[in-house]
Amino acid sequence: MSSNKGKDIIAEGSSSRSSALAEQQQQNPPPPSRYESQKRRDWNTFGQYLRNQRPPVVLSQCNSNHVLEFLRYLDQFGKTKVHLQGCVFFGQPEPPGPCSCPLKQAWGSLDALIGRLRAAYEENGGLPETNPFASGGIRIYLREVRDSQAKARGIPYKKKKKRRIAMKPKDDHSSSFPIQ
Repeated sequence: MSSNKGKDIIAEGSSSRSSALAEQQQQNPPPPSRYESQKRRDWNTFGQYLRNQRPPVVLSQCNSNHVLEFLRYLDQFGKTKVHLQGCVFFGQPEPPGPCSCPLKQAWGSLDALIGRLRAAYEENGGLPETNPFASGGIRIYLREVRDSQAKARGIPYKKKKKRRIAMKPKDDHSSSFPIQ
């Protein structure tokens, strides 16, 4: 009987340690992922952009035109050189010298941004059918940016094709056992 008392004390100690650990985890939740942090930062930036408009735009009144204006506004902070048609380096992937063509946001960055904002809109109570980040106008704009940047660099954009796994035809005459 005395051997059971020891087991009870050990069991009580381990359960109190596990409940203390669970309580600590609730007080200190794990930090958000890099994606979640970026999504929150992008959402806050877009909200600030809307508030700075004259007159300020309420999120419920936001439409795809506001999103397009935001994307164009972001170009001033871009780091990707996009050669204009009249530039001597237009269409060259590795231009040999500097030019005065503008720096813009890269297509891939804009595409990823729209994906994060599209998700954030719905997470913050927006309906999928009214999501301004999911409109056809945004998709067309992104396609035009992608194509124009590809032409300016002389690198055609090719959609990656899905790889098909080739199945070997089963040979009816072969067997998995060695012939002896």
